[in-house]
Amino acid sequence: MNVLVTGATGFVGSRLVPALLAAGHDVRAMSRAPAAYDAPAGVDVVGGDLLDAESLAGAFEGVSAAYYLVHSMGSGPDYAERDRRAARNFAEAASAAGVERVIYLGGLGEEGSDLSDHLRSRREVEAVLAEGKYDLTTLRAAIIVGAGSASFETIRQLVSRLPVMVTPRWVRTPCQPIAIEDVIAYLVSVLDAPETAGETYEIGGPDVLSYGEMMRETARGMGRRPPLILTVPVLTPRLSSYWVWLVTDVDFAVARELIEGLKNPVVVTDDSIHDHVEVERTPFEAAVEQALRPAPRESRAAAGATQ
Repeated sequence: MNVLVTGATGFVGSRLVPALLAAGHDVRAMSRAPAAYDAPAGVDVVGGDLLDAESLAGAFEGVSAAYYLVHSMGSGPDYAERDRRAARNFAEAASAAGVERVIYLGGLGEEGSDLSDHLRSRREVEAVLAEGKYDLTTLRAAIIVGAGSASFETIRQLVSRLPVMVTPRWVRTPCQPIAIEDVIAYLVSVLDAPETAGETYEIGGPDVLSYGEMMRETARGMGRRPPLILTVPVLTPRLSSYWVWLVTDVDFAVARELIEGLKNPVVVTDDSIHDHVEVERTPFEAAVEQALRPAPRESRAAAGATQ
């Protein structure tokens, strides 16, 4: 199948492209800087910026399915509007080119008005994409565990730098993290399962943990003593964002969105995805071990070329 991947140089996209090739698909990768993208052999690289509709001309031609893996968190206070515009441009270009299927990786979380700004934006993107003239498959995931994940990198840096943490009550919020390898397996598998077209699924690993438990398990995976975590009722998410920003290398805007999102339980409530695809889910402990494993030299070089 001829497949287009947007966000091909990102955390998820850079892993999805070779996985699609390995599954026998013809892959076209879209990048805003195609000359700087060291693509795997056999990948057709095209330039395109989803915020510039004119730049998408021809990018979708001959494509049967497309992946939407783009979001603008951390790009500024107007990131939600940027995401809506990018999704709209994508939907219009894909529809005009006759793309049959679109697969979107969105955010897991309960429906309702209490969603964080970040999760609300992901749902808005999902709604915009659903307006296209193709079958949309949405996979909703919580924290993705892997080297390069902003959420996991925040946890890793916190436990490596703070033996004692004072946190708000969100540290007890339940979450169902998922290994990046499992996310890729789901993304590839639904493409070959036509019955998943037009459907929305929740995906997660086999373990449900609080954020405190994830930090303790990550510390153990790093060979460190688990941090002492003290919860207090007066530490607001905004204050927590400043704290994370000061202690870690994570951008403040990203830290703020991540912390705000921690108020929402993100647990799979519908596992019907397994009626259609088989993925052997990775336990959190093993996912952490894989994420902390040093990357091969060639992988580090490729990653550096696509930042």
